Amino acid sequence: MTTRTRLLIASVALAASALAQAQAWPAKPVRIIVPYAPGGSVDVVTRRIAAKLQEQTGQTFFVENKAGATGTIGLATVVQSSADGYTLAANDTTYALLPHIFKKLPFDHEKDLLPVGAYVFAPMSVVVKADSKFKTLAELLAAAKAQPEKVTYGTGGAGTTPHFVSEALGIASGVHFMHVPYKGAGEATMAMLSGTIDFQVASTPGVMSQVKGGKARILAVSGGKRLAALPDVPTFTEAGLKNFGLINFTGLWAPKGTPQTVIDRLQKELATAMTSADMKAFSESIASEPGFWDAATFGKDLQERTAYWGKVAANTAFERQ
Repeated sequence: MTTRTRLLIASVALAASALAQAQAWPAKPVRIIVPYAPGGSVDVVTRRIAAKLQEQTGQTFFVENKAGATGTIGLATVVQSSADGYTLAANDTTYALLPHIFKKLPFDHEKDLLPVGAYVFAPMSVVVKADSKFKTLAELLAAAKAQPEKVTYGTGGAGTTPHFVSEALGIASGVHFMHVPYKGAGEATMAMLSGTIDFQVASTPGVMSQVKGGKARILAVSGGKRLAALPDVPTFTEAGLKNFGLINFTGLWAPKGTPQTVIDRLQKELATAMTSADMKAFSESIASEPGFWDAATFGKDLQERTAYWGKVAANTAFERQ
């Protein structure tokens, strides 16, 4: 037997093995790494989708929180994992911000992680404490215009999604806010509730418990229509701010090299999950829209968002780390 023949046989055997493994997926527990601390919107949504995937496939899907460096520590762990479909990454629109936050990433932002699918689309909201003097978004923006750098907002740190969205809000409305960074989104929320800062920009899942508890109010939400869970809250367009429709998402990524059959199966399961009555109800309970983007749509959106955030970063007083 020639060397060439041996190599051909080995290649065929390897391909057959990979195909069989992919067809059997998931044959063991699947780990989904959330690159942030527990309790945030990505964590909440990912745990719910993991439970649904487990229900549909009969195999265990478990979430592991690996926070640090704006999610890059957890994402790098997934990049370095075996590309077999048993280690996945969860994230939100923050992924599109990373090239504008860091001068150098520990992985190739465009190639090392494959977009699998996005789901549970959450509007971004402007939130104030329940008894804030600002009753409408127009009042808040008018105050910021009258006194530049006096109206304050808090975030979980410079370079986070709320930071960039808040800056984009200022750019779109022609005003300048004062940024107050905290160690985490939870601290920023507490500062907003105590009145230490004037407002906070957050995705709706992260603040709905405070709103439902009567501790906070949402002045406006992004998106093209009002939310069923917040029928009295206007959209940004209704509140007088047009062309500001930023929507957050939660999604899954897989390491480069993951078999296409595994990606296809994952997409199918995610699409099925998001058409179920319980996932629709869950999405609506956290003031979000149920839905699903396949890998192609998700990848295209990520490219467009990455370019958009680059323009915002260029107009923001932020130095890459």
